Amino acid sequence: MTVIRLKYVHKFPGRNGKTRYYLRKPGHKQAKLPDPSSPEFYAEYQRLMHGDLEPITIGSTIPGSLIDLISQWRRSHKYHAIKDSTRQVYDRLLNRIAIMECAQGPVKHMGPQNVRFIMRQYEISSPNTANRMLSILSLLMDYAVDLGWRDTNPTHGVKRIKVKSTGFHSWSDDEISRYRAHWPTGSHQRLAFSLLLYTGQRRSDVVRMGPDDVAGSFIEVIQQKTGAKLAIPIHPALKKELEAWQPNGSETFLATVHGQPFSVNGFYNNFSEWCQQAGLPKGCSPHGLRKAAARLLAEAGCTSHQIAAITGHRTLAEVERYTRAVEQKRLAQEAMTKIS
Repeated sequence: MTVIRLKYVHKFPGRNGKTRYYLRKPGHKQAKLPDPSSPEFYAEYQRLMHGDLEPITIGSTIPGSLIDLISQWRRSHKYHAIKDSTRQVYDRLLNRIAIMECAQGPVKHMGPQNVRFIMRQYEISSPNTANRMLSILSLLMDYAVDLGWRDTNPTHGVKRIKVKSTGFHSWSDDEISRYRAHWPTGSHQRLAFSLLLYTGQRRSDVVRMGPDDVAGSFIEVIQQKTGAKLAIPIHPALKKELEAWQPNGSETFLATVHGQPFSVNGFYNNFSEWCQQAGLPKGCSPHGLRKAAARLLAEAGCTSHQIAAITGHRTLAEVERYTRAVEQKRLAQEAMTKIS
């Protein structure tokens, strides 16, 4: 059966068990739609899409409203003290909240039920986003308490949605080999791959690496997310790619066709395209190579402390989550050896 997905149409379960449909176009208030089985559905969708949606003007909001709180928090020191990469994530969430009709309501009257309502808009389509909404609302409500707009934080006691997920896909040996076979030594695609795999760093750190970060046989990194300072030995395979590297007009190893450093998201989009061109499945991502690096280190017999010295993880629990399958396989082999 063919399923047609219309842009900006979202469905949500109602309290009476009946599914509700809304048009949620960025920059506009959400509008209720008839049930898709209704003859009026498509005509109403077309009417709203072509000019009849009421726009939201954040600059002329009601004082004390949730949108007003968002605007004030964005001007605060607390907001500007957040790292750029994190702030970009927060901004996307804040913009989603701002276009909701409920964002015009007063902050002082918000209760846990209002927090759950906002989360419920994403509960089915993206539970991870719903949980992020809870986190950003908690920060906003803490700031509302600081401003004296309310005495308590209504997000306290609201439970996060349980999400069953194994996280980012860790590249297999076959996927690593296929990428290498497609992109030869000396290509910027191969260099990007090697920087990710042989340093075990996040893409936000890899896009900032350049010749000035090479100190003898080490690459020095100050992680953008954690601030951790690392000195990572240069693997022979990475050394080969760095020796083949040609200056590109940028201070970084990786640059756009215009000679500018990649943005974090721009690099992700380009790397995803390079993976597709190499015939790899959609789940192969830069972060998946970070997980693969931890796996390869574990398979080589490295301890969790040794792996963390490369990846920069702040807790061993995070490393162990990446390498659990390797550890299980090793322990199983040792167990069988004892009874053979």
